[in-house]
Amino acid sequence: MDWAAGDLPERDLYKLLVNTVLPRPIALVTTVDAQGRANAAPFSFFNVFSHAPPLVVLGIEGRDKAPSPLKDTMRNIRETGGFVVNLVDRALVEAMQVCAIDFPGDIDEIEAAGLETAASVSIAGPRLAASPVQLECRETVSLSLGTRHRNLVVGEIQHIHIRDGIVDERLHVDIDKLDLVGRLHGADWYVTLRDRFQAPRQTLDGWRGRERAADAAEGEAS
Repeated sequence: MDWAAGDLPERDLYKLLVNTVLPRPIALVTTVDAQGRANAAPFSFFNVFSHAPPLVVLGIEGRDKAPSPLKDTMRNIRETGGFVVNLVDRALVEAMQVCAIDFPGDIDEIEAAGLETAASVSIAGPRLAASPVQLECRETVSLSLGTRHRNLVVGEIQHIHIRDGIVDERLHVDIDKLDLVGRLHGADWYVTLRDRFQAPRQTLDGWRGRERAADAAEGEAS
């Protein structure tokens, strides 16, 4: 089966993409507004984009209704220019789901989720102390795309926090201790890092050697 993306209704296109581009890393993003009020919200349209410079990208969908078409995260990034990507491990999933609730403005989702914060080093927004990896980011560019006030945010990582005991002195990361989860399809499914396999990267010389060996074996057989 195949489709022209432009021919699909928005909901159907979303369904196909989130059920095929898997798994997706999760950013539990913390920000503050101009008055210093903190917010936390999860996003799975997210990834690291580059290491030099160190960049992350966030896809943030807006709201249909006025007077607040921008979600708090996007509005706060515009007001203060910074955000923290808090990666989500298995222990943090329940609190992350609380942060995803569309609370009224007078409810602090960080407090509702029972999460403790820690001060950031380089930006105004707080970090989530329970997250195994926290990336302090400074907005470099934001692009408004399509309808529904969607925005693509590119942020440059300013400071990296990783829980003690996960990284050794050679900067090797123990991913079992990291225990991150990824987002699967739309029926609230997630995946952990426990099921994995190794496929060594191939080299041109190695590929050529195997081709010569295969040719030689074919010649002997004939």
